[in-house]
Amino acid sequence: MSETEIVERTAVTGFPSPRRGGRLLAWGVLIGLLALASYGARLSDAGTPSDVLYLWSTFVGALIQYAIMFILILAIARGIRSPLLALRRPEALGRAALLATVAFGVILVTAGVLGQVLDAGDEQGLVPDAWDSSRAVPFVANALVVVLVAPFVEELLYRGLGMSLLLPFVGPLFSIGITGLAFGLAHGLVLGLPVLTIFGITLGWLRWKTDSVYPGMVVHGIFNGAALIAAVAV
Repeated sequence: MSETEIVERTAVTGFPSPRRGGRLLAWGVLIGLLALASYGARLSDAGTPSDVLYLWSTFVGALIQYAIMFILILAIARGIRSPLLALRRPEALGRAALLATVAFGVILVTAGVLGQVLDAGDEQGLVPDAWDSSRAVPFVANALVVVLVAPFVEELLYRGLGMSLLLPFVGPLFSIGITGLAFGLAHGLVLGLPVLTIFGITLGWLRWKTDSVYPGMVVHGIFNGAALIAAVAV
């Protein structure tokens, strides 16, 4: 049965197809493993190096991690052309740009307000304390992963595949909430969980309003890049 037939069957009968249920289970297992690995690493870790983004090992490890995630996403979705990934152009680009601007503003305000009491960046330990020009090349390489690779893969996983699979079962509200919480949990933070969850929920709302993951990828990437610039510019 093709992906189009699966979507049509859901629309006609009002029930998700068994195949979509199996894919949702696979997605849930993947999300659970990511969360367990993140919290497990945080509990057993003696401390993240303050210069983690200046290390080539960070770059290589991140590429491997995101490559594995991307392969698993494609395996569950059955290919990059699957409509489950929501890799489609928003119908109204102007409206999408406006909504993306609103989403970015909400994320900035939320991060600023909650960051006064819940420092997610400090807890995560990725942002460097200062700029080190002698190690600019590995920093730029890691920055490209943070700004380009991470938003692409994570938006496909949560707002693309996750929301598409959840929508027939629980509707848009719970799909946005579940994927937002899953996004937060996958980062393995405690104090930063509320900030990351709201971040994910906001991007989930953007995905729902635009029917595309592209606006969320752009907002996600710009936010990550701004955070890096702000950290090293201080």
